[in-house]
Amino acid sequence: MNNAYYAEPLVLVDLETTGANATHDRITEIGLVQIDEHGVRSWTCLVNPQKSIPPFIQSLTGISNDMVADAPTFAEVAHDLLGRLAGRVFIAHNARFDYGFLKNEFKRVGISFRAKVLCTVKLSRKLYPAEYKHSLDALVARHGLAMAGDRHRALTDAVLLQQFLDAATQDLGAQAVQAAMADMLRQPALPPGIDPAMVDDLPETVGVYLFYGDNDALLYVGKSTNIRKRVLSHFAADHRAGKEMQLAHQLRRIDWQETAGELGALLLEMQLIKTRTPLMNQQLRRTRELCVWRLDETAAGALVPCLVALEELEPVPTGTRPFVFGPYRSKREAQNVLTKIVEGNGLCRQVLGLEAKPRSGSGPCFGAQLHQCRGACVGKEPLSVHNARLLAALAKQTLTEWPFPGPVGLREGKHEDAPMQVVDQWCWLGTVNEASELADVLANPRPAFDIDVFKLIKTELKRGHYALVTLY
Repeated sequence: MNNAYYAEPLVLVDLETTGANATHDRITEIGLVQIDEHGVRSWTCLVNPQKSIPPFIQSLTGISNDMVADAPTFAEVAHDLLGRLAGRVFIAHNARFDYGFLKNEFKRVGISFRAKVLCTVKLSRKLYPAEYKHSLDALVARHGLAMAGDRHRALTDAVLLQQFLDAATQDLGAQAVQAAMADMLRQPALPPGIDPAMVDDLPETVGVYLFYGDNDALLYVGKSTNIRKRVLSHFAADHRAGKEMQLAHQLRRIDWQETAGELGALLLEMQLIKTRTPLMNQQLRRTRELCVWRLDETAAGALVPCLVALEELEPVPTGTRPFVFGPYRSKREAQNVLTKIVEGNGLCRQVLGLEAKPRSGSGPCFGAQLHQCRGACVGKEPLSVHNARLLAALAKQTLTEWPFPGPVGLREGKHEDAPMQVVDQWCWLGTVNEASELADVLANPRPAFDIDVFKLIKTELKRGHYALVTLY
């Protein structure tokens, strides 16, 4: 192969790492294949990640802690590596993963690294749209690529990418491959106030992104499993939606925070919207009127609802709170819910204290006169039966007690070292990426109860999608 096929010099890149999160995992091996007018050259290097490689990663890559113990650190190879990457189109399989790791590693040693990036997963989809699978293993099988070394070693995988380009060129022709690559490298249309370098830095990872306008005013906070793709979708839609047009016109700066997983992104988005109130986020604003219905028993034995601010609810031991329902975002919401329950179940507003008794002291309620009440107000329905029907109607509204003696972690990954979200009493305390961070997170003051966080955590505990770690 020679550079006659390509408009620019290329570098095919593969990395092996200690994990999947570029913010706290590290590189263990680098493999490069350079393609230019001088031909094809390869280079590889083990890297000391300065942290332990998890056992399942060692099993996957074959790279052990002993193998990297005497290898150079990234800082020691950074300048040499930069020279091998500079001025070339950066090509990798799931390219934003490798690109993001390298950008983070360079940033840690004070080097700003940018390149044109091309992903061979996307290139394969573009060149072979009828094919269903585009993993590297699928490319090996489809094109009969030959592995010169062990799979999941950096140089082996980088050479497989070179072979894929060769195979596609032979199969479809140099012009078709070159045209597809040029189309993919074309920059998206950006808002006038945005520096293209900001977009270049966007990671294809899960997290939260923040849009800023003039005077660094926060305009919008969003979340995504692919920050880069979601941000670019805002710009692609700016001609279709009024909100997107307004956002694109005012946008001056983009920031983001990568998270351990989707749950972390949801929790962080909620926190940022409620604490920083971005101008264009209307949902998930902070709720200051949280309240509950508490059923109190009268001297006559009737259960009557009393509206109580959530913060005024007296603490009781887990599992012993009597007859409390909610929480609700406001008094209006609480009253609307109760009204629907009363009307839908033929309950007596007079017995419930929602309608005054006649001046005579006794008599049917207004609902009873319309045959919408079963007569608890005049003794036709025993209070015990009315109470039971009220409790049954409110059952789905029961305030859920925290089901654990203390804080727990929801692990965002399948292995035991995966990051976890720490929660207690339905409140999010923070993210633990490594065991050493746990004590600091547990020491954080517990934030105020938030109904959206409560509902999210309650749902996730019920779904059981995240491994539960007891921390008490």
